[in-house]
Amino acid sequence: MARKIDTDTFGFLATDISRLIRADLDRRIGETGIGLTAGEGRTLIHAARAGSVRQNVLAERMGVEAMTLSSFLDRLEARGLVTRRPDPADRRANLIEITEAADAVIGDIQSMSASIRHRAARGIDPAEWERFLSVLKTVRNNLAEQRGEPQRRSPGSAS
Repeated sequence: MARKIDTDTFGFLATDISRLIRADLDRRIGETGIGLTAGEGRTLIHAARAGSVRQNVLAERMGVEAMTLSSFLDRLEARGLVTRRPDPADRRANLIEITEAADAVIGDIQSMSASIRHRAARGIDPAEWERFLSVLKTVRNNLAEQRGEPQRRSPGSAS
């Protein structure tokens, strides 16, 4: 018996949008010649977003296996874009931090991301787009709260 699946539900839409953004960004990173694989680029951006973060926490936030992340970090560290240092709270764990040398590469990736966002928002009234982003932030906070994760605040938002 054929099942009818509604592919316009929140979960399917969020997954499809995420997949399309990731594929476009991966393609752009590969084409730019910045010398990173797409996975390394994503790792660098996630590390910049997280600040000083344990390697296992970064892997979880990225949704990748610890060994996969370790390979990305090895190559980023060899290029001087990230550092690993022992976590003073647990010397068995490493803290990942980006270096000043990563700033230019991060700027390139942010420009690519801005271009993707601009194309995604094409034909949408700017006020409607801002409202859409606000709703997505509320959804993210609702789901993070359910998992016991801290809520994220946007720069300039009220506490």
